[in-house]
Amino acid sequence: MNSQFNKDRWDEILQALTANKFRTFLTAFGVFWGITILVLLLALTNGLKNGVTADFGDFATNSMWMWSQRTSKSYKGHPKGRWFSFKLDDVAALKSEVPGLLYVSPINQLGGFRGSNNVIRGTKTGAFEIYGHYPEYINQDPMDITEGRFLNYSDINANRKICVIGTGVVNGLYDLGEEVLGSYIKINGVNFQVIGTFKKSNGQGDREQDASTVYIPFTTFGQAFNRGDRVGWMAITAKDDVIITDIKQQVFNIIKSRHTIDPTDDRAIGHNDLAERFERVNGLFTILTIVGYFVGALVLMSGIIGISNIMLIVVKERTKEIGVRRALGASPWAIKGQILQESLILTILSGMVGISFSAFVIWGLNYLLDMNGPVDMFSNPSVNMTVIFTALIILVVSGLLAGLIPANSATKMKPVDALRIE
Repeated sequence: MNSQFNKDRWDEILQALTANKFRTFLTAFGVFWGITILVLLLALTNGLKNGVTADFGDFATNSMWMWSQRTSKSYKGHPKGRWFSFKLDDVAALKSEVPGLLYVSPINQLGGFRGSNNVIRGTKTGAFEIYGHYPEYINQDPMDITEGRFLNYSDINANRKICVIGTGVVNGLYDLGEEVLGSYIKINGVNFQVIGTFKKSNGQGDREQDASTVYIPFTTFGQAFNRGDRVGWMAITAKDDVIITDIKQQVFNIIKSRHTIDPTDDRAIGHNDLAERFERVNGLFTILTIVGYFVGALVLMSGIIGISNIMLIVVKERTKEIGVRRALGASPWAIKGQILQESLILTILSGMVGISFSAFVIWGLNYLLDMNGPVDMFSNPSVNMTVIFTALIILVVSGLLAGLIPANSATKMKPVDALRIE
């Protein structure tokens, strides 16, 4: 009996929704379009966020770059506009005096991206970025060692003339299938043995600038290219329980003290705080996500209002039928439940079609990105399951709200008055 009742109820709902198919389609389209806009806005926001954060690469975001600049104030007999250079002793001082630091990596650079031809192997030459590094740098800027190994402290202590080269250097100086490990390249007239090859482990790792890089031991760099103990700049990473933004002023104060710089001179030391930038980016996209939900909800609300209006019309058209059912003993909750169920089914069906359509569009965008290569500031538009569940909850609540007013209207009229309406 119960199954027959359920079948009758479903048949009745289906008949009500198909009585005017065009009207039902237009009503459902409002919900379909609203949920589509909501999901696509969130997916595009996520794609933009992925693209922007990809510019950080895999470099530890709780880090900062720091370099020396001209002083902007005279201090203790030193003139304004004085140049100064970091030293290796500064690195040791920072490690010992700032307990919140995890890594302090000194860096020197020779040449520049698309600079002059500075690397030779046989008859082949190339313009590559040459960096002097310490071994811990690989923990700050992760990379995949495809062959051999990265630098170690034995290389540093022995001033070994060895190097680790990127895939772009391999492609530029070696023939396909040629042995790379153990071979030699000449950097500004100095021979270096290749002990490893790498590629960046993040999605942007095949960029030409990343791939066209040569790493050599920092001490060897200073000796071979007459840099001594001078440091071009530093990559500084804080421990997990410390935010680099909170302790960077302590780092600056130590450097200023060691180089006789006015403590109030904020221009003498340049820096790029990745943690601060990353926090700003996350804050921006949190706001954009909220805006996406807000705009999508407004569009969806217009569809819900449409469903509520159409259900009011349906209730009015079925006033006499409702009166007959009430006269035969149907309770107000039974009438109200049927109206709510019709509204809920129409909302959920049109919403699920909208979610499916959004998923297809997102798949198409990712397919085009895979086919045509990465786009600046945009990557992998997608939504997670939380968004889908949120959308489903919104649909259920919206469907109930859309049917609530028509359902109350259907139960307010007395059966005798309903039967009199022609």
